[in-house]
Amino acid sequence: MSGSCIFCKIIRGEIPSMKLYESAKTLAFLDIQPLSMGHSLIIPKTHGAKLTDIPDDSLSEILSVAKKLAHASGATDYNILQNNGRIAHQMVDHVHFHMIPKPNEKEGLGVGWPMKEGVAKDELSKMAEEIRSKM
Repeated sequence: MSGSCIFCKIIRGEIPSMKLYESAKTLAFLDIQPLSMGHSLIIPKTHGAKLTDIPDDSLSEILSVAKKLAHASGATDYNILQNNGRIAHQMVDHVHFHMIPKPNEKEGLGVGWPMKEGVAKDELSKMAEEIRSKM
């Protein structure tokens, strides 16, 4: 854990939170600046700024906890969101996943999806091969 990280301080109990779930690997709590009621954060207890910094074993519960929170919140429409880096809108340098209920058009996450148009199929094939070769 990091000494100055706000989420590590929450994990250690130095900063209070509205805890929803806790295990040896994972902590979930309500977001204090929610986009909608029930907006929660799910974090691995292992500190790392980006998803690629976290060992796979420390991530093993994240999606099942997000699923349980979505169900428990009663949300029928919701977003599961995880950002990596400032230009990708990450504000806290500790990996975290948002479960954001979307009860109507005004509340919850608003997302634009500026699709690239005219990408050639051979470009996509080349990109797929490059990615596969690195996995």
